[in-house]
Parts: sequence; structure tokens; C-alpha cells
Amino acid sequence: MEQESPAEFTRRAILTGMVLGAVLTPCNVYSGLKIGWSFNMSIAAGLLAVGAWRLAERSLGTAPLGLKENNINQTAASASASIVSGGLVAPIPALTLLTGQTLQWPVLAFWVFCVSILGVIVAAGLRRQMIEHENLAFPAGLATAETLKRIHGKGREQGARLRALLAAAGVSAAVKLAVDLAAAVPRLALPGSLAGGVTFKNLGLAVDPSLLMIGFGALIGPRAGLSLLLGAGVSWGVLAPWVLDRGWAQAGAPGTVWFSELVAWLLWPGVTLTVTAVLTAFAISVLRIRRRLVGTEGRMGRGYALALAVVTALICIAGWTLFGLPVWVSVLAVALSYVLAVIAARVSGETGVTPVGALGKVTQLTYGAITPGDMAANLMTANVTGGAAGQCADMMHDLKTGSLIGAAPRLQIYAQALGVLTGSLAGTAVYLSLIPDPAAMLMTPEWPAPAVATWKAVAEVMAAGLGAIPEGAGPAMAVAAVLGVILGAADRVLPERIARWLPSAPAAGVAFVIPAWNSISLCLGAVIAAGAAHLNPRWTERYGTAVAAGLVAGESLIGVALAVSRMAG
Repeated sequence: MEQESPAEFTRRAILTGMVLGAVLTPCNVYSGLKIGWSFNMSIAAGLLAVGAWRLAERSLGTAPLGLKENNINQTAASASASIVSGGLVAPIPALTLLTGQTLQWPVLAFWVFCVSILGVIVAAGLRRQMIEHENLAFPAGLATAETLKRIHGKGREQGARLRALLAAAGVSAAVKLAVDLAAAVPRLALPGSLAGGVTFKNLGLAVDPSLLMIGFGALIGPRAGLSLLLGAGVSWGVLAPWVLDRGWAQAGAPGTVWFSELVAWLLWPGVTLTVTAVLTAFAISVLRIRRRLVGTEGRMGRGYALALAVVTALICIAGWTLFGLPVWVSVLAVALSYVLAVIAARVSGETGVTPVGALGKVTQLTYGAITPGDMAANLMTANVTGGAAGQCADMMHDLKTGSLIGAAPRLQIYAQALGVLTGSLAGTAVYLSLIPDPAAMLMTPEWPAPAVATWKAVAEVMAAGLGAIPEGAGPAMAVAAVLGVILGAADRVLPERIARWLPSAPAAGVAFVIPAWNSISLCLGAVIAAGAAHLNPRWTERYGTAVAAGLVAGESLIGVALAVSRMAG
């Protein structure tokens, strides 16, 4: 076998990353609109690239893909797939639901690109301080670096992992096709009913044949999985029948699922639980690192300052022409983006968790006070700050990977920019294809869009006050707020060995705004993965992530293809 290429920023490396990014981005758009979460595609992109170029090596005699080339590939691909943090699965659909405003593909792609490239620029300025000087962990970047070293050092292992990923994707895609085209695997409702003739089917208490949910459950772990099941039991098993009995929500047609009728009420305590827990944990994290934030700043070289100024100008122009945002509002949003990006990058570097949702809520609350009643300003400034800060934190993991394998950071930043361009074009096209009519399609059993529900609810409260809250939801929100603060604080204050046994409030809150069958499947996947790790930890370590990623990718890609084919007639 030929020796691997020692090159780095090669044509094939960047093109492979952009192609894989275009292929993998729809997976995150799809899953983001389904359950509000996205998946880090770095490892999947690395495996797929090695497999593709190994095939080219055997058939065409090309040189094997080098480790640093693969790092450029995964950097571009993950930057593309991370484009969902630019607003495609939260503030942008929420704006459409609240105001009716929709953006055509070129305009939407331009806006998402501006928001996301701001995050890349900020990450470039923070890299030296956080990675070289402070050597923060950035766990996802560390895991990617170790995986890349392993698959480039052991050819058999990378081949086996790739086969596992592709096999899982094939099975997941086949099941999705069977469900959608042949209805061969129906959703199995749990037998039984409650008082008043409300059946478990009406409440969505069923087992769904979605292998995407099983795969995602395997990735999120048992704590989040069991918390989702707990949240579904409380919301759909307890609160929903009570709300129907009190007349605060109207029953749907007999024999159908009453998701839309019930989620309009349930989302309020669910969103409250999620937001209070996330903001509490976020505030404690900031208090803990406040001293270390002092002096955390980027190197403001001439080229860096010029790039930041250009992107700021583009955001100001786009904000004014598209959403009527005053220039000072956009400038303040960019400035706040930099501050929040510093916090997000540090929190992500120390914990592995990127608090995009919390950052968006901070901005929504801030602009709710500055520009009360302006929903566009509330949502789109939060889009800028949350999207840029989230993209920055995600990019820092890629830069950590590069640091560990000796890659050139400047070349990685170029790859990130090209990945963001790819993701902006591909992600917006997929979003518009999947959801041509957001008002009719979102917050339904097919597309629950929990992140959209959260952003929409906060914007409504900031614009209309407490009058936006449905009857009876206020006391439930108060209880949820108390629980959210307690659980959010406990998650940060208690030792990890104790905190891991407590429910995850964000996961439990999400269960209020997605169908119960999704929570059941996610929990099932988490339990299966935990059982596999206990019975065969070595096998699970080698193949668990690959199999789970395959299950997610297979169904989501077929789901996107089916949606596009339906639009085409």
C-alpha cells in the first residue's frame, strides 16, 4: 500500500469535505426539525472520506488520503453540518410562524452564511488563547482527533467502522422507505384508555418504527433518554388528560392523534422547564469561569479586523433590508455575539456542551427590553448572537482536533469558511424543500420542531406579555420554573457522580413539545446503547458511534429525498 499523502489543504481534501458536508447537512436539518437536536458529523465525515479514497486507491491507484487531509475534510464537513445553529431550525421558522415573512433561497442562504461566518471569524480570534495558552479540553475535538489517528493507523479498523456505519444506514433507510411508501411497519399504539374515552393513541403513547430516534437515543446517553421518557409520562400521560378534562384544550377527531391540539398548551410548561434549567446552569458556569474570562480576547490584526468589519456591515445591511432592523441594533447584536461567543466557547471547551439555546434566550430577553413588541428584532438579533456564538464554539472543537494532530490553523479556518458556504447553500435548500409551508407543517406530529416552539413562545411573551399564555398554563409554568432552577443548579453544583442520577431538565422539557412516541424511541435507543456498553464495552467503543450515526444518516437522508420527490410531483 502506498504511503499516505503528507499534504494538507489539497483540492481533494476540501472538495471531499464540501461534498460530504452537502450530504450530511440535511441530516441535521431533518433531525433538528424533528427533535430539536443535531449531531456532530466530524467522525462520520472522517470515516466516509477514508472509505471513499480507499476505494479510489484500489480502483484508480490514487494515493491514500492523509491524516491532515482528512482533518481538512472533516473540518469543512462539520462546519457545513453545523449550519443549523445559524437559525434554520429555530428563529427563522419561528419568524415565519409569527409574522408570515418567508425568505427565498438565495436571500435565506446569504443571511445564514453571514450569521455563521461571523462565528468562524470569532473562533479564529479566540483559538490562540483557548487552545494554545489555556489548553481547554474541547471533548468532541479530542474524540475526533483520537478517532482520526486510529483509523489512519489501523486500516482494518476504519474499514470495519465504515461498514458498520453503512450497514446501519442501509437498514434505517429501508425501514423509512417501508413506513412511508408501503406502510409495512405501522406505528403501534399502546393498548388502553383513560377516563373520558381518551385513548393512548389520542395522546401519542405509541412505539414508532423510527431507527433515527433509536440512533439518536444511543448518542444522547441513558440520562437524557430516561429523562425524555419521564417528561413524556408527565406531559402526555398526566397533564394532557387533565388539560382536556378542565377544558383548556379541545379534543381532536376520534381515532386520531391530538398532538396539535395539546401541544399548544403543553409547550408552555415544557419551554419554561427547559429555559430556566439551561439559563440557571449557564449562569453558574459563567460565574465559575468569570475570572478566566478576563483577558480572553482575539488578536485584532489588520486582516482580522477587516474581516470582522466586512461581516458586520453585511449583517447590518441584511438586517435592515430583510427585517427592518436599525443599524445600531445589528451592531449591538454583533458586539454581543463576540461576548457570548467567548462564554460559549469556554463552556463548550470545559464541558463539551454548547449552550446555543441559552445564548439565544439571553438575547431575546435583552432585546425584549430594548425593543419591546418588535418580534423581528427579538428573533433575528437572537439569531445573530446565538448562531454566531454556537458556530464559534463548534468550530473550536475542529481547531482543537487540528492542534492535536499538528495541522495549520489558518488552513482549517479556510476550510471552515468553505464549509459554512456549502452548508448555507445546502441547508437552506433542504429546509425550504422539507418545509414549504411552515405555518401548516411545523409543530405537528410529523414536524414537532421543539426549538421553533421555544423561540416562538419566548418572542410571544416578550411582545404580548402574559396575555400570550393560554388559560391554566400559568401555574404549570411556575412549577416548571422552580423545578428548572433546582435541577439546573444541581447539575452544575453537585458532584458529577450524583448529578448524573438526577433528571435532565432540558431533555424532560423537550418531551413536552415532541410526540410521546419520539421520546419512547429515544429512550429505547439510550437503554440499548447503555446495555451494549455494559455487556461488551470494547465492541461498543469501536462501533457504537458508527452504528448510531448510520441509523441517523440513513433515515434522515431518505426522509429528505422523499420530501423532495413529493414536491416534484
